[in-house]
Amino acid sequence: MDVILVPGLWLDASSWDAVLPALTAAGHHPHPLTLPGPAIGDLVIDDWVDAVVVEIDRIDAPVVLVGHSGGGNVVWGAADRRPDRVSRVVLVDTAVPPPGAMISEFPVEDGVVPFPGWDFFDHDDVSDLDDDTRRRTAASVVDVPGRVPTSPLPLADERRYGIPVTILSGRLDADSFTRMLAAWPSFAREAERLRDLRVVHLDSGHWPQFSQPERFAERLVAAVGEAGG
Repeated sequence: MDVILVPGLWLDASSWDAVLPALTAAGHHPHPLTLPGPAIGDLVIDDWVDAVVVEIDRIDAPVVLVGHSGGGNVVWGAADRRPDRVSRVVLVDTAVPPPGAMISEFPVEDGVVPFPGWDFFDHDDVSDLDDDTRRRTAASVVDVPGRVPTSPLPLADERRYGIPVTILSGRLDADSFTRMLAAWPSFAREAERLRDLRVVHLDSGHWPQFSQPERFAERLVAAVGEAGG
């Protein structure tokens, strides 16, 4: 199975390095992406979706889309554009976004969103990242185009609801995840319309590809395998 891996904010293709060997060993063909940066121009999230769609079209086979954090919005947008080409969507510690959703708001400086540092995030999100991992990953972060995190995600094709979705959730099991969605009605409605939604509890922070790469890789390989690859 061809697997397109989309990083979250401030990350590039190298953020998936630790899980690539496991995917390859399982017979899959991983395609980690680096999304267009601010040097390209005044970008919005639809430009990032475009980059994933280009990769889908380049691969002459069904694909699994994997998106971490804000990358989940990007892959869901791409699935909406190519619902007949996507066998499964795997979201890493994020929810299925509804039409018009944005990733989040962060301080913008000179037209970009710089990495705010690990201390910016909630304790539960970063508590399993040791000091060495924090230093190493912070050294490779990239600026995000300033408008991407707050631009609305366009979704139009209801065939997306037929695409199986697996959520690899850091802190929440399936019941807790459902209760969390109740506080976000538009996200809950999007999830309720999915024909096949599975929530897998990782027992990790927000960056399992860094904090528990081997265990995370096992869960990711299992999720991709459910697509029939």
